Amino acid sequence: MTAIQAIYVRGHEERPDPKSHIVYRIEVQAHVRSWQMWRRYSEFVELHTELTKSTGSSPPAPLPPKNSLAILRGPFRDSSSMTEERRAGLETYLRAIISAKDDKWRECYAFRDFLGVPVGRLGTMAEGSTPSKQFSSSSWLDEHLELQAKIRDIRADINKRDALSDRGDVSASHTANVQAKKKLAEALSRVRTLKQGLQELGMAAMAQGELQRRTDMVARLQDDCEKLGKMVTVTRQASRLTATPSSGGFTNVTVAPESDRAALLSLSKPVTRVFGAKKPQETEMTRPLDDQGLVQLQNTQLEQQDGQLATLTHILQRQRHLGEAIGAELAVHNELLDELNNDVDRVGGKLINAKKQLNRLG
Repeated sequence: MTAIQAIYVRGHEERPDPKSHIVYRIEVQAHVRSWQMWRRYSEFVELHTELTKSTGSSPPAPLPPKNSLAILRGPFRDSSSMTEERRAGLETYLRAIISAKDDKWRECYAFRDFLGVPVGRLGTMAEGSTPSKQFSSSSWLDEHLELQAKIRDIRADINKRDALSDRGDVSASHTANVQAKKKLAEALSRVRTLKQGLQELGMAAMAQGELQRRTDMVARLQDDCEKLGKMVTVTRQASRLTATPSSGGFTNVTVAPESDRAALLSLSKPVTRVFGAKKPQETEMTRPLDDQGLVQLQNTQLEQQDGQLATLTHILQRQRHLGEAIGAELAVHNELLDELNNDVDRVGGKLINAKKQLNRLG
């Protein structure tokens, strides 16, 4: 669904039709747009019932009491303060769903429909069919931001897998790798859908420059997914050798050549990683990696930089073409202004001659 950054229940108002009731103003803020919805308390109750039925468990926060206004209203109770308490309780209820670690409530269709989230992009998919999604310009950007977050999650799972592998926890490492593969498969499917949605937006008369910019954004997502696919299919090499005892001693042990052993023993100082002239500094990203992982990380960063340079080149080329087009347009305008200036001079001369003839006649 659209990535919701914040949600508020800012105020309320009383409406007379069909009978006197109070509605609450819900303000929703997403990445690139914001909107507001008006909902009655009874609609909150229906939402709570539907979420509980659909997910099999109640939302993380309870609704404020249903009959508090009717029971407690009286000469010693201010109805405005009770309405304000209910408004605060409803805001807490919605925020608990948005911030919950488990996304089953906020991913429910009833919740999206309650908040008025654009759902055309999520479409319906029959079993065994290809999903069909329709994007607006803003919902397309929301989906792109969500995919970037998904890719960051996959990278975190891969780093977690490598760290667990270094500690010798094979089972947990395998679980993290499987989780990364599942997320990557979902990301690839969503990137394909995002690309199809961009083609539809292009057919809907999107500006050529914006279409090219978004095409580059999709291409970078595809590159990231391809690199992650290589990373999840390549298992890390163990950082230490393991020997298996057998009746004849040890097996699977590779004996180094005498020349390598002599060169190793003749070293006067230990070999360490060298990153230029400065003393090497480990980071959170490089600490769990071995030499092969560092090389792979370096290659990945170089490829990302190459992709960014290619994108920058495309942008500069487009800017150059725009500048040339503007220059040509200005040249045409200058010619038109010169012609207009000549026409003004010619008309001015005719007016002077006409004035002279009128003076002679007078």
